[in-house]
Amino acid sequence: MQVMPLSDQLCFSDQVLIKHYLEGDERSFEILLNRHQQKIYTSIYLFVKDQSLAEDIFQEVFIKIIDTLRKGKYNHEGKFLQWAMRISYNMCVDYFRRSKRRPQVSPTETFDIFDVLQVADDNAEESIMKSQTHERIRKLVDMLPPEQREVVILRHYADMSFKEIAKLTRVSINTALGRMRYALINIRRLIDEKEIILQ
Repeated sequence: MQVMPLSDQLCFSDQVLIKHYLEGDERSFEILLNRHQQKIYTSIYLFVKDQSLAEDIFQEVFIKIIDTLRKGKYNHEGKFLQWAMRISYNMCVDYFRRSKRRPQVSPTETFDIFDVLQVADDNAEESIMKSQTHERIRKLVDMLPPEQREVVILRHYADMSFKEIAKLTRVSINTALGRMRYALINIRRLIDEKEIILQ
């Protein structure tokens, strides 16, 4: 197979990159990995809250992706990122089942869930205010029941639709919507109770 220039490959869709990878072009998978690794790794990290564990699970996720692709078991109907996110979510769930731990959304020195929501080119004052707001919101999210916290992470970080969240967490769409509604009600209640000012 003729190897395309890198600049051309960068423009390819995920499906085209997968096709080229299966035809023997290793660089296509590298481009696919670079395109999505930050989002996939971060979604894992948000659940496990441990950098080395997140890196281990991330590697397992990509081993599973490569294995599935090579065996011809990848379903081309879905989007690659959503499929990869499902794999990473399921591996996180398996980890928590094994260790009987519950995921926490809490701050660490190296990562903050709400960093992904920041807009570029904030001035210093806005950045400080925004970081303080994110810190307060994150603490409120931490106080939610696990199933509500899970929906908030998947919706607002992983950018998943409620249909995707329902499928991933194996509940009905109404249940997923309900959990989000209760999460927002609980966050508003906590803001009132603790007299938190978000701005």
